[in-house]
Amino acid sequence: MNQPGLVVFDLDFTLWDCGGTWCDCLTPPFSGQANGVCDAHGRYVQLYQDVILILETLDAMEIPMALASRTQRPDWARQLLDRLGISGRFQFEEIFPGSKVTHLNNICDASGISLDEMLFFDDEMRNLHDLKPLGVQCIFVPDGLNHRLFKQGLELFSS
Repeated sequence: MNQPGLVVFDLDFTLWDCGGTWCDCLTPPFSGQANGVCDAHGRYVQLYQDVILILETLDAMEIPMALASRTQRPDWARQLLDRLGISGRFQFEEIFPGSKVTHLNNICDASGISLDEMLFFDDEMRNLHDLKPLGVQCIFVPDGLNHRLFKQGLELFSS
């Protein structure tokens, strides 16, 4: 089976839910740890149910992982990654305002892995439309990453 050289994830509404909003709309300080984090107003941030198992599966398959997130508050996103216990799992991180094309091109440059070797999961169709012409295999995540979508991504990549 042909595997991706790198799996790239968006954050908001892909790996986690921030109480129905984006992480840059939260209010620090954050409290709590891996099972869930609250902001100063009690908005609850948690990873989607299958995320840890998916990350463990990729580790077992020895497929590197990266993050590509468009946020106005990269520092808050990194605090959440740390509090949720997943910050050390990603070999490459592009977390800043801007285009996902820029994010993935930066990851390509840093990793040496070509865009057509990447599998990308995101909840925004506009990002997928921007990346597909560049050869990136993209999976739309309408309601948070789950095992079914992950498996679909691996199958799409191997076909």
